[in-house]
Amino acid sequence: MKRPTQIDVARRAGVSRATVSYVLNGRSHSHVPISAETRERVEHAIAELGYVPDASAQALRSGSTNTIGLIIPDMNNPHYWQTADGVEQAARAGGYHLLLSSMELNLQYAQDIFRDLSRRRIDGLIVMGGFINQSEASKKTLSELLARRLPIVEITDYHNIDYDVDSVSSDYRDATTELMAHLIALGHRRIGLIYGVNTRDVALDRLQPYQDSLRAAGLPAPDELLVECGPTTEAGYQAARQLLSLARRPTAILVVNDLLAMGALRAAGDLGLQVPADLSLASYDDIPAAQYLVPRLTTASKDAFRLGQEAARLLLTRLEDPSLSRQTLVVPTRVMIRESTGPAPLA
Repeated sequence: MKRPTQIDVARRAGVSRATVSYVLNGRSHSHVPISAETRERVEHAIAELGYVPDASAQALRSGSTNTIGLIIPDMNNPHYWQTADGVEQAARAGGYHLLLSSMELNLQYAQDIFRDLSRRRIDGLIVMGGFINQSEASKKTLSELLARRLPIVEITDYHNIDYDVDSVSSDYRDATTELMAHLIALGHRRIGLIYGVNTRDVALDRLQPYQDSLRAAGLPAPDELLVECGPTTEAGYQAARQLLSLARRPTAILVVNDLLAMGALRAAGDLGLQVPADLSLASYDDIPAAQYLVPRLTTASKDAFRLGQEAARLLLTRLEDPSLSRQTLVVPTRVMIRESTGPAPLA
């Protein structure tokens, strides 16, 4: 069956097509007087035919789609879902729908998605993952979008980005320094790092303070204590087994995110080690599962839900007033000390 049109609705209701249009628009702001009886006939015909307004045609007429795009780094990480949830709830409250895409931790795919979304009829775009600076193709797409004056907000680890878009930023530098101070105060002297990222510079806000903290405390930082791996739970499991199989294994491990820390926790159990009696674990993101594991994870949080909310708020503000000067917001991090860290075991 062909899709019913406004003309079909008009015929069924015995009114003009213009009247149907007035009734539809009247749900949102038309001031054309339509009698209750006529409105009822039109709405009854709409229900009978199953008529649905053509969103693309409405967008062409109004110049707005009431849709914003969001690009997240990884569909598999609950941390990014929390951010997406914050964006969606704030967008919905502002009368906007969300078009969600994931770059799957792949730079080529990220720039393809970015280019694809740039060609769609959306009212604004929120991006996270820091991929724009890593690709000339993405920089070119960004320039095209800025020339079109499409509102863009970036959720980033960097407090200063070198292109003119609104931004919400948060990084783990201070949180990492605090976590390392906590572990060192507990007597840990061999502290490993599981660095599970798709590109090395993604989590420098964890790597650099980790290295700086060891150096400041006069502690050794041999290469064997830093294991680079993929961004999956299985990768975290294998990386932890590698660290825990060393002749002088670490007594504490810092893990780049909670998802990988879950793998590390399982690896410790499989090797007969108790956390935190034999091994302390600390990580990042405070995903919902972190406080329900046994033991509960010591972790740092950027408040992913708030990041999403604030990004959507900046975008909606920009949509209301395109002439605003550049908007920037820094969301602080916090550290939650839980059961997975404890005193270093006796030698």
